[in-house]
Amino acid sequence: MKKVGVLGTGMVGNTIATKLIQLGYHVMMGSRTADNEKGLAWANANGADASTGTFATAAAFGEILFNCTQGEISLEVMKQAGVDQLRNKILIDVSNPLQFIPGKAPVLIPELCNTNSLGEALQQFLPDTQVVKTLNIVNCEVMVDASKCGGEATMLLAGNNAAAKATVTGILQQFGWSDIIDLGNIEHARSTEMMLPVWLSIYMATKNGHIAFKIVR
Repeated sequence: MKKVGVLGTGMVGNTIATKLIQLGYHVMMGSRTADNEKGLAWANANGADASTGTFATAAAFGEILFNCTQGEISLEVMKQAGVDQLRNKILIDVSNPLQFIPGKAPVLIPELCNTNSLGEALQQFLPDTQVVKTLNIVNCEVMVDASKCGGEATMLLAGNNAAAKATVTGILQQFGWSDIIDLGNIEHARSTEMMLPVWLSIYMATKNGHIAFKIVR
């Protein structure tokens, strides 16, 4: 049974961590402090295979890690998690480089789009970690249950390591994704992260969060 560290105690981290428990993984949810109220509540609700700790202890615990933190703080979280704790591990990055401005729709952080991406920034900061970008083009409920979008949607992934992507593809399949396209190296995280403004526009127009993309080919 694999051990997974989930970095982040928000809605995305909670949803992914809960699904992983249901699938039979041992999961530790990481946050800034070991006594984080959301983390403790999640662990208490999910049985013996669920635990909580700091970003560093969750990174040390997991054979596979999920980055479920807000994109604007993800690099700082990785510093707290520790480069050594993440070495030779798979980091599944589901976050987006969104900047939240009160009263306005979120926008992409300028230095992390077009000619760069959050996925690339994480890979540069963690050269000995296998960063795989995926799941960031749908909301968290659809991430862990592809059927919730009402059709057979397409999931995209990008990363530099073929073996890591194969492992992540297996997890995607456990989440119900059957149409999966490997875009290539981590530079293609630029493309998937820039799909978020499209997703947000559709969400605001339809008031439906259970939406996804389908590549017709």
